[in-house]
Amino acid sequence: MTKRELRKAFKEKRNSLSAAERAKFDDLMLIQFQTVDLPFVYSLFTYWPMEHHNEPNMHLFTDYIEFRNPELKIAYPKIDPTGDKMVAILIDEETAFRKNNFGTYEPENTEIIRPAAFDMAFVPLLAIDMEGYRIGYGKGFYDKFLADCGDDCLKVGFSYFEPVEQIADKHEFDVPLNLCITPQSVYVF
Repeated sequence: MTKRELRKAFKEKRNSLSAAERAKFDDLMLIQFQTVDLPFVYSLFTYWPMEHHNEPNMHLFTDYIEFRNPELKIAYPKIDPTGDKMVAILIDEETAFRKNNFGTYEPENTEIIRPAAFDMAFVPLLAIDMEGYRIGYGKGFYDKFLADCGDDCLKVGFSYFEPVEQIADKHEFDVPLNLCITPQSVYVF
């Protein structure tokens, strides 16, 4: 299937899940994530889940990594004012978040962290294939950002659904993930 077809199908699948089903899947994904032999993480790039898209509860996974390292540096995405790229903003316990035009919450802080500084990046997705290529919402912000992350940055996605065999129309600039956590499995790419 093409990105467009998969994006439509997986939006519908995710929107058909009840809040109770999503909460159960989030818990199961956290259990799966805890089984992974992760390196020590000093810096994490994560994101605020979009409720209106029924995204996984990323706060659970972020909190788990922070529990493992209380000194963890955490950054969230912010769309650059030009609207053509995304930057990582360092947060702390005092950080306020504001909803942007895409319906995502962004930090109001201004300290930008370069992509190459991250040990781990949590990456949103609607669907993923067996090679680790993901389908997002179609703006390309994450692929541009991930291309600038270091080779040692562990790129992790979380999906309520198992991977599809293959995305038919991958682009040369698409960046594959290293791991995908589902309620049933951990996929290593």
